[in-house]
Amino acid sequence: MDQKVTFTEGKILKSLILFAMPVLFALFLQAMYGAVDLLIVGKFASSADVSAVSTGSQIMMTLTNLVSSFAMGTTILLGQQIGSGKKKEGGRTVGTAILMFAVIAVIMTVLLVVFAPQLSSIMNAPAVAFDKTVGYVRICGGGMLVIVAYNLIGCIFRGLGDSRTPLLTVAIACVCNIAGDLLLCAGFHLGTEGAAIATVFAQVVSVVVSYLVIRKKELPFEMKRNDLKMHGWTLKKMIGLGAPIALQDLLVSISFLIILAIVNSMGVTASAGVGVAEKVCAFIMLISSAFMQSISAFVAQNYGAGRIDRAKKALHYGAVFSFAIGVCMFFLAFFHGDAMAGIFSSDPDVVAAAADYLKAYAVDCMFTAIFFCYTGFYNGIGMTKFVMVQGIIGAFGVRVPVSYLMSIQPNPSLFHIGLATPMSSALQLVLCLGCMFYLKRRNKSPQVTF
Repeated sequence: MDQKVTFTEGKILKSLILFAMPVLFALFLQAMYGAVDLLIVGKFASSADVSAVSTGSQIMMTLTNLVSSFAMGTTILLGQQIGSGKKKEGGRTVGTAILMFAVIAVIMTVLLVVFAPQLSSIMNAPAVAFDKTVGYVRICGGGMLVIVAYNLIGCIFRGLGDSRTPLLTVAIACVCNIAGDLLLCAGFHLGTEGAAIATVFAQVVSVVVSYLVIRKKELPFEMKRNDLKMHGWTLKKMIGLGAPIALQDLLVSISFLIILAIVNSMGVTASAGVGVAEKVCAFIMLISSAFMQSISAFVAQNYGAGRIDRAKKALHYGAVFSFAIGVCMFFLAFFHGDAMAGIFSSDPDVVAAAADYLKAYAVDCMFTAIFFCYTGFYNGIGMTKFVMVQGIIGAFGVRVPVSYLMSIQPNPSLFHIGLATPMSSALQLVLCLGCMFYLKRRNKSPQVTF
């Protein structure tokens, strides 16, 4: 465990920032990891390759986020156990998680390899890029075992309060992916296939090296050989915490896939433009995402230790800091979106389309800065069902219908379609604030779960 970060005692803001900084760097590298494929393919391949990588990576990101979200159940449970000093139960949690996610990885591998054409068809992949999209999904799908292991490592260690080991795993993967992309895409001109191969290879190297490093670390829980099995109570608890988060993130991701499918029907340029914009968004949302993950881990340990007062203060500190950065990201994305999009594509039409879409996302920066922190807080204390409900309402009550309505207007623009996202975030923020107000009015502790 990172000995410099103490969650249950000492100065709250200092502890939160010390933990959040490696999380931020890890998220930055992870965003770089996903962006490098598109950047190199955009410079050395065709618009069809860019569209294929955009659509294929969106599919893979949806499934990877699903795994990572489900693993949040492990992060929360492990954090609560470490906070309450239950070392033996921590070992059982890790052992159960390893086996459970191994099974999930095998199932996902089979589904992706077999149903890659159907998934690409659902996404309305443009005809000129369809076969390339299928190939990308199949190659990445074949590496789901290491992709799942890669994400599980990060979730386990964040639950322990160690944000440096996940940073190491992401850094290794990022370096290997850049090298692989340059070799296969720029050097051998393999385009979409080269990007997919580089992605899987990078995560294989990352998992192997990370395992060797982890074996030498002193862990704050006891794990024996018989812990490596499915423990009934632990499995039930992990699923109870992780399933609502995973379902929410899956449905939210599906809502974005629906939007991408709507945009794909507008042609290759619009498809590539949104793909580029999504890569830029991965960077401008980094601070908010970092505080969401950090607050979840921070709150989970303090909840386990019975220090809900520290958990509330962490939420307030995180929200204020994140909002200040969100305002800066708004100005950057709204007024300089074309410059950021130009990093990932040399096609002026694609850049213009991406910049138009980014203006809407710029508005979203200010809403997500606050409601992401509330989401992290509610996850940390185990209110994952509420997080699921507010996410689903935002996605299918606002984001999808508004996107569709905007798309069927005469001469639809990506800016108007993109406005569905900040509208959804605004509603989710109101729901999060309303939940806190309700609990206070009823004189209930936020420890009450739905």
